[in-house]
Amino acid sequence: MIELRPSSPQDAERVLQIWREAVAATHGFLKPADRDDLEALVRDVVSQAPLTLAVDQGGRPLAFMLLDGAHMEALFVDPLHSGAGLGRRLVEHALAAHDVITTDVNEQNHQAMRFYLRMGFSAFGRSETDGQGRAYPLIHLRRGSSALSAQYCNPLWSGDATRP
Repeated sequence: MIELRPSSPQDAERVLQIWREAVAATHGFLKPADRDDLEALVRDVVSQAPLTLAVDQGGRPLAFMLLDGAHMEALFVDPLHSGAGLGRRLVEHALAAHDVITTDVNEQNHQAMRFYLRMGFSAFGRSETDGQGRAYPLIHLRRGSSALSAQYCNPLWSGDATRP
């Protein structure tokens, strides 16, 4: 049985491991140097930030979420447990606390984009760069908006990674 609980500093190494493995599985577009820089940022955050963890019966974290108010800064699932409903459970937990939540997704992360669209999120904007100013475009998503912008309804997010 999966439970949700707040993180503690003792969870930091496992959370960082989840992040590394999830990024390796879904962020192949990142340059190695950029991935290393991001890992340093994540390492600093995970021991201090108030994360929500999805843990197994033994208390071992399998997924984590970071909320900043109603903005989901991070949602990562151990790839060995992808598709088991952990991401959905964490998003539903956030929605229980907030009527509307927002998040940003790397445009190249097609798996995450499909997940959020299935969860009822809709796109409301796009940035050419990520939060560190790197050339990794972000799609800004919101759950609670009524319609998905036609600009973002394209085969790219339905799995056709051959499109530009």
